[in-house]
Amino acid sequence: MKALVIGFGSIGSRHARILMELGCDVGVVSRRAIDFSKSYLSLEKALNEHQPDYIVIANRTSEHFLTLKRLQALRFQGIVMVEKPLFGRAERFDPKYFKKVVVGYNLRFHPLIMKLRALLKGRKILTAQTYVGKDLRKWRKNADYRKSYSALKDEGGGVLRDLSHELDYMNWILGGWKAVTAVGGHYSRLAIETDDAYCVMMKTKRCESVLVQMNYVDHAGHRAMIFNSDDLTVKVDLMNGWIEVNGKKQKFESERDQTYRDEHRAVMAGKWNNLCSYEEAMDIMHLIESAEKSSKTEKWVKK
Repeated sequence: MKALVIGFGSIGSRHARILMELGCDVGVVSRRAIDFSKSYLSLEKALNEHQPDYIVIANRTSEHFLTLKRLQALRFQGIVMVEKPLFGRAERFDPKYFKKVVVGYNLRFHPLIMKLRALLKGRKILTAQTYVGKDLRKWRKNADYRKSYSALKDEGGGVLRDLSHELDYMNWILGGWKAVTAVGGHYSRLAIETDDAYCVMMKTKRCESVLVQMNYVDHAGHRAMIFNSDDLTVKVDLMNGWIEVNGKKQKFESERDQTYRDEHRAVMAGKWNNLCSYEEAMDIMHLIESAEKSSKTEKWVKK
């Protein structure tokens, strides 16, 4: 498969490397000069010369929508993966022009998330909660956090978008959100324009009590969750790699690239079931904007 990665920051370079490891013929579009065998300064030239089957949009979140529109204008009709989140804000776009559009919520392919989803299948969920916290200053090595897209409103930063993996896999596991209320803002001394913490409470089709907490200020870094049903209590720690079912703990080994590899393998095999669809990602965009609205109005927002 011929693949093209648009954007060559930390996530774009990761996608390019992994696609090459999977045997793809990979090209990269970057506005800056980069050390890559097949690199292009313009998207039009990349499409004409490289002729990709599969494109990964990994530039700034604020550029995702215009990049999709540009691909449509240039008559690309293959498979597109857009890095999460889909857009900076909800936009109108018809994905049917392309063969397929998916969104890069790769944590769906984490073995612990897949194990959790299988355990909970068919069960009524009584309560569900998840927590993610990372110190933004330590997030990207050799980079000034104040200049990262996470710190800038116009580039689609802020915890709700940056850490929206949690919103996606909770929505995916729990059947979709019905109503949301939230509290969030910029509470820390981080020199950023964006929100650094959010607490989101949801009602979903499978659970009436769902809590999602996310922040940029956890010095140690944590990513964990707890689900309760009538017969199960399941705890998961993604950073330390274990799942506990009714007090019995099991370790799972998974290095970071594995979820990306499995995600790309699913695309190349045409196995779409576990991939985040365009429609599911748009649902997350509406959830994010509804959470922001709720935080301002101090009211529940129904879907």
